[in-house]
Amino acid sequence: MHSTDSSKTSISGISAARIAKLRESEAETFRKARPKSAAKVGNGLPGFFGGVPMHWMNDWPTPFPILVDSAKGATITDIDGNRLDDFCLGDTGSMFGHSPPPVARAIRRQAGSGLTYMLPSEDALAIGPLLQERFGLPFWQIATTATDANRFALRVARAVTGREKILVFNGCYHGSVDETMVRLVDGIPVNRPGLAGEFRDLTKTAKVIEFNDVAALEAALKDKDVACVIAEPVLTNSCMVLPDQGFHDALRKLTRAAGTLLLIDETHTISTGPGGYTRKFGLDPDFFVLGKPIAGGVPASVWGMSDEVANRYADYNRTKEPGYSGMGTTLSANPLQFAAMRATLEEVMTQENYAHMDRLALRLDAGLTGVIDRYNLPWHVARVGARVEFICAPDPLRDGAEAEAAHAPELEAAVHVALVNQGVLIAPFHNMMLISPATTGAQVNRLITAFATVAARLTA
Repeated sequence: MHSTDSSKTSISGISAARIAKLRESEAETFRKARPKSAAKVGNGLPGFFGGVPMHWMNDWPTPFPILVDSAKGATITDIDGNRLDDFCLGDTGSMFGHSPPPVARAIRRQAGSGLTYMLPSEDALAIGPLLQERFGLPFWQIATTATDANRFALRVARAVTGREKILVFNGCYHGSVDETMVRLVDGIPVNRPGLAGEFRDLTKTAKVIEFNDVAALEAALKDKDVACVIAEPVLTNSCMVLPDQGFHDALRKLTRAAGTLLLIDETHTISTGPGGYTRKFGLDPDFFVLGKPIAGGVPASVWGMSDEVANRYADYNRTKEPGYSGMGTTLSANPLQFAAMRATLEEVMTQENYAHMDRLALRLDAGLTGVIDRYNLPWHVARVGARVEFICAPDPLRDGAEAEAAHAPELEAAVHVALVNQGVLIAPFHNMMLISPATTGAQVNRLITAFATVAARLTA
């Protein structure tokens, strides 16, 4: 039986004692390699609550945060001079590499001409048609984060349907949108644990079912009280869960039959190709959301809507009472975003770059799988385009419950730090790795070799 409980003698096929020993020794190696960083941030960054500028930085399993001196392409260098092949890439924010040259040039060009003025620039004239052509929806808006974009799209969905409820999949991730912070426990919808200051019962306005469960989806939509289903094409923020064959066709068919709108959030699955999972596999959403890497690392997001939704929303706006819509932020749709986004769409998110990313991701997938087989580990590898994960469970996962059960935090932490000490950085969450246009074959080979070294130590 798979176990992530540190009190167990075995975790994902590995001795718990061996995992603890590896993590302890690797933590000491990490410290010794970073005396400057330890002196500066070993006791936290001064002036920041929790010792970090943003509390997620405490989620890295390293003894203290890596203090970055510079990042370029697919390499990060810390202040101690340690160079890391970066496969985390800012947890997707820098999926196209750190400071892609076209984006860096665009930022330099715009920097002397104003950074925000709540008015369009000439770059904005190009972006609308670029989004239409690439993603297939006719009408677009710019926001600053995917959280914002999702929140605004859900507000429009509620406005045009007159319905309050939304539906999410167990184990989903859509930023910090309140209504999506629900989960299933023994089949019962509840608030996710750990939500700060959340006293509301979020399940009153959000239904939650398991991914790939068509029967549950049909049952949840039958009362025709759901405004919108918000979905990742692939569950990506737990252990990766791929859709069953026919699942997305059923999702679209059932939402249409129920008068429910469909929002596809491609913030992580843009790894699939230039038009995301949506264009590659022919999805037909009412809303499309993309954040994180859309402007090459500059905070930005986009949300698009279909002709039908746009027409219904225009009708709604003509009849609603005047006043603030509750959507938009002052710094959204600024000229720095426009410049960086245009450069990303025109010069970075190209077919050529995606072909390179996909080719190396396939090599990484095969290499990691080979290591897992060689050491007889009860693990497997999942991939969606340039996004790859090794998962500490033997078989592909079908839903969020299985993904949660597959987590092995102690093991994943030990592996993470051991890889860092060999010059490789992967995501601090669920063993995620990204291939960028700047990633080289040599970097992929080094990651596979480092992974093999860790596997050998865990199984010796």
